[in-house]
Amino acid sequence: MNDQGFTTSFSVAQTPEEVFNAINNVRGWWSGEIDGDTDKLGAEFARAYALSGDTAKARATYQEFLTRWKDADPDIPILKEAKAEYAKLQ
Repeated sequence: MNDQGFTTSFSVAQTPEEVFNAINNVRGWWSGEIDGDTDKLGAEFARAYALSGDTAKARATYQEFLTRWKDADPDIPILKEAKAEYAKLQ
């Protein structure tokens, strides 16, 4: 098996502290409302659009998430969960 790694770098106009805080602001990663804790390691939270019955917004949000993560390792748990939840909305 040929192990292919990926490394990248980029510059931003924020301080290291601002970048660190943005990366750790999990609630800010999604454009929709989140029901539950996002500030604790291992915390789980509900996907509010799907729970509220707004399947159109839920599908759009999952599509956005899956598009952004399309090149990620398919075995990442959150990606597997999102794919399964998205499939239930079809």
